[in-house]
Formats: sequence, C-alpha cells, structure tokens
Amino acid sequence: MSAQPTSSGRSEGRDARPGRNGRSSRTTWRNWAGNVAVAPARTVSPSTTEALAETVRRAAEDGLRVKAAGTGHSFTPAAVTDGMLIRPERLAGVRKLDRDAGTVTVAAGTTLKQLNETLAAAGLSLTNMGDIMEQTVSGAVSTGTHGTGRTSASLAAQVTGLELVCADGSVLRCSEQENAEVFAAARLSLGALGVISELTFAVEPEFLLTAREEPMHFEQVTAEFDQLVAENEHFEFYWFPHTDGCNTKRNNRSDGPAKPLPRVRGWVDDELLSNGVFQGVSSLGAAVPALVPAIARVSSRALSARTYTDIPYRVFTSPRRVRFIEMEYALPREAAVPALWELKQTVERSRLRVGFPVEIRTAPADGIPLSTANGRETAYIAVHMYRGAPHEAYFAEAERIMTAHGGRPHWGKMHTRDASHLAASYPQFGEFTRIRDRLDPQRIFGNDYLRRVFGD
Repeated sequence: MSAQPTSSGRSEGRDARPGRNGRSSRTTWRNWAGNVAVAPARTVSPSTTEALAETVRRAAEDGLRVKAAGTGHSFTPAAVTDGMLIRPERLAGVRKLDRDAGTVTVAAGTTLKQLNETLAAAGLSLTNMGDIMEQTVSGAVSTGTHGTGRTSASLAAQVTGLELVCADGSVLRCSEQENAEVFAAARLSLGALGVISELTFAVEPEFLLTAREEPMHFEQVTAEFDQLVAENEHFEFYWFPHTDGCNTKRNNRSDGPAKPLPRVRGWVDDELLSNGVFQGVSSLGAAVPALVPAIARVSSRALSARTYTDIPYRVFTSPRRVRFIEMEYALPREAAVPALWELKQTVERSRLRVGFPVEIRTAPADGIPLSTANGRETAYIAVHMYRGAPHEAYFAEAERIMTAHGGRPHWGKMHTRDASHLAASYPQFGEFTRIRDRLDPQRIFGNDYLRRVFGD
C-alpha cells in the first residue's frame, strides 16, 4: 500500500464503483498535516482482496494511475494521484492469529491501534513500534515507520509475509519462502510495486516495559549518548531549540508488576501539557515568532521526571494532537552527535525561531533494500515545525547538515532529495528499481513524487 501521505485524512465516495467511463464526482483528500491534497478522478474503498484486485485491474484498463492512501500521517505526496485513489478503511481487521508460529495476519487498512488492542486482548505484542498508533499497518510499513531500539528494528523488519495486488490485478503472496526477492523489496516500497492487501507480522507473548523519563542537559546527553544507547533496550531524547534542555526516555523490559501512570498524572502530562497547552503556545509562537525562544525555555522545563510500567504499546506510543510538519534524516549512528551539535549551533547563530523539539532515536542495521537503516547502525534526527509556521529556512539548514553527515531522508517525511542522491545512498537501490521495472513497467502505481525519488 502506498505511503500515508506517514492523523486522519478525509475521503468521500466510499464504495463508489464508477462506470467504465470513469466519471465520478471529485472529492479532495488531505493528509493529517494539511500540506498534501489530492482530488482524484475516482475514490474507492474495497473491502476484500478480490475487490481490491478488480479495482486495480479496471483502473489500469481505463488508463488511470492507482495510489492508496492510509490515514495521512506522512508528509510527502507519495499517495497523490489524479486517477484512482484507494482508501483502506473497509479493508481492515485481523485475518489470522497463529500462536504456534508467533504471527498475526491483518488486512492492510487495519490501524496500528486496532492491531495492538487485538494483540493485547490475546496476550501478545509487537516487539517494537513507533510513537503513534493512528497509521494503517500498510502505510506505516511502506514508508519505513520506526521507533527506537538497540536491537529491535522498524515495523517493516517485523513483517514475515505480505499479499500484493500487482498492476495487472493479479495477487502475489510473498515471504522469505515465496517470491522472496519481491518480499524483500515490498516490505518498504512507497506503494511503487503494487497495493498491499494484507501483512503478516511476527509477534511475541506480551511483556512489560518500564519507562524512565527525565530531563537532562544537552551537553550531558550528547556526551553520554553511546552509553545511554548501549545500556537501554530503547533510548530516545528530545532537544528543545533555543535552550540546553532535553527530555530523555529509556524503555526496558520489566518483570513487573505493572504500574501504569496514574490517570490524572497521565492526563496532565500527555493531554493537558503535551497537547492542550502546547497547542496554545505553538499558536502564540506562530503569531509572534519573537516569543519562541522564551516559550521554548518554559516548554523545556514543563515536564518533570516520571517512571511507569505498562504493556508495550502504551509505553511506546503517545497522543499527538498538535498538527505539525516534519523532516527526519537517518544518519550513521556515529554521526548523530556531531550533526546535532551543528544543528544547535546553526539555530543559535541564526534568526530561526523553532518552537518544536528535535527528536533523536536509534535503530540497528537491517537488510531491507529501501530501509533507512539498511546496512548500518542508525540514528534518526527529526525536526518539526508547527503547521502553518514558516519552515523552509529551518528545514533547508537541517537537510544541508544531515546530508553532509551521510543522512538518508525518511521516506514519509519532507525532503528534497532525488534519485541521483538516493541511488548513491542505498547499496540496494538498483535492486529495488529492477524489481519495480518488472512488476510495474507501465508505472500504474507511479506519480510525480516517485518519479523524483526513483528517476522515472
């Protein structure tokens, strides 16, 4: 399934089955951040793999390009099309849960929230995940969504099988044992190879995580970064620009007992401060940019230390209701601290006003062709700006720094890189494009964004 251009997009015409003349009323779909909009000729929401395959076959016969959009949590135009837009909300639900094999198979439009709640009810869990649950499983996988982990990798790395609807409407089942070459590429493909109809994930018995969150000075966390990563299963931190303040989070498996955050404390921290108050100060900063440094100093001190123990998805994820746009780069892990220092110095020397924290996470190396962690231990540096605030100068400076340090752009986040840069950044880039040429020579699943990043 194509990227979720990585909260919720809108769609009408749910089950529209236009005639072969392709006429239907055009409705606009927008991503969560509002920076991507599309008015396709047709919008459909098939509920089965068979209906999805027929939809793709008919669109191809009618000369329409096909893209699928998830819930809109990506910031790129990877799902934009003037042809057929497939919405996945009816292609949802758990199809098979195999305890003996340690796998769960779900339809492509299932949200991570639905998946995690179903797994928890069965006493099971994913090993790792990102920090939100609103995405569809296929959109999250297809754009390279990741959390942070010393040895546990992205969502795509946890996929053990998938079902792919190809350009001719045929259905291809893929795993390490069946169509293995396509499987390797299709786990993270931006929707360029076909439309994913279902995914199988590896799961394990549910476990507990103890989260330890605490403020830390910028100099200390960067000086101890390698040690903090080595000593914790999952480590991440946020730096607040215009300050020396950071907030760190360490997640490690625990024997229990479970000790969730008290309801009132969780609401104050995660809803009132991190969403309600932050929405207000973000709006104020956008209206009066001169206030941003002072707001940042207050924000960096707003959250105090806390420790809690809970099931994984409640620790890994948190609500994100303040709308923003984002750029994220994956760097060789040894380059993370120098790049972050350079970013800090750039902000301090400039007239930039940055009201959102910078997020730093890590991932182990993997072998997925288009994975941002392909072949190397990786650190991620993500920069954000409040939706509607000027971002161009800040993102341009961040991208200049990240690319100078060997960075690869997150596929679901804003960037300006093209095929010439990306081909040099990914050892298996040519392998992926050859598979694409074989599966979709007519570029039924193509659009302008994919033309830029893949070269045709």
